[in-house]
Amino acid sequence: MESLLVSTGVVALAEIGDKTQLLAFVLAARFRKPLPIILGILVATVFNHGLAGALGAWITATLSPELLRWVLGLSFIAMAIWTMIPDKIEEEETAVAQRFGVFGATLVTFFLAEMGDKTQVATIAMAAHYAEPLRVVAGTTLGMLIADVPAVFAGDRLATKIPMKLVHAVAAAIFAVLGLATLLGAGAKLGV
Repeated sequence: MESLLVSTGVVALAEIGDKTQLLAFVLAARFRKPLPIILGILVATVFNHGLAGALGAWITATLSPELLRWVLGLSFIAMAIWTMIPDKIEEEETAVAQRFGVFGATLVTFFLAEMGDKTQVATIAMAAHYAEPLRVVAGTTLGMLIADVPAVFAGDRLATKIPMKLVHAVAAAIFAVLGLATLLGAGAKLGV
């Protein structure tokens, strides 16, 4: 249960101000059709984070426990630093919307925007750390929805009200604590 809750919380925080949340704002403002946008976010996230969870499980099975501990610890610390760097959305990431309709545009753009994104990397690291990829993927998907669904409904109005620096600082602190705890052997009981 810890893997589900931590994954949900960390990704929900990390997603605030992330380029995929900005993409949710843009798609909502452009199309004003929340249901297909939300369904597109859900499907894209399940596929993208499902791949990330599988990669995390493979890493767990492949690396020695000592090497895995160092890789994960340093990955979480890198995520802490990365979280403090603001994201911006590229215009070509939303241009595909005109060809595939609202659901298709959301599915394609979210899937592609998540490739190599901090929440995808976090999913890989947490799936490897907890060795429970299904719960981690469920948690990270839920975290994405917690952050992105309000963005779809509130559009640009919400973006100006959220203290992004504070949210990013809290998410970075959580990643840093996870990294330090992993390096200090907190996951040793899990074989990490």
